[in-house]
Amino acid sequence: QVQLVESGGGLVQPGGSLTLSCTASEFMPHWYSIAWFRQGPGKEREGVACISTRDGIAVYPDSVRGRFTISRDDAKRTIYLQMDMLKPEDTAEYVCAVDRGQYADNRCLRSYDYWGQGTQVTVSS
Repeated sequence: QVQLVESGGGLVQPGGSLTLSCTASEFMPHWYSIAWFRQGPGKEREGVACISTRDGIAVYPDSVRGRFTISRDDAKRTIYLQMDMLKPEDTAEYVCAVDRGQYADNRCLRSYDYWGQGTQVTVSS
């Protein structure tokens, strides 16, 4: 059972940046699908950065495109989420997810094999 542990959350001012990390308890092959989700107060869970295909192209919703970037370092067993130009509406608990499958299209999956516990990000002045 792979365990995922997030870190890097915290309080940041609007316009600031944060980098979230998600470290796995064991090696994850490069073809595993990876993702970051978030759930803000009173909101549904939203996929904010997802990679699900061999080409490794990430998909982002309009709300974060151009500001968030997902990446991975397989040697470190870590997935990252770089968040720039943060807005108060980005306030949420952020959770990483990993799936052992590789898919034909670039999308956020409905379910993943492994989930982290989450890290809180608060954007406020």
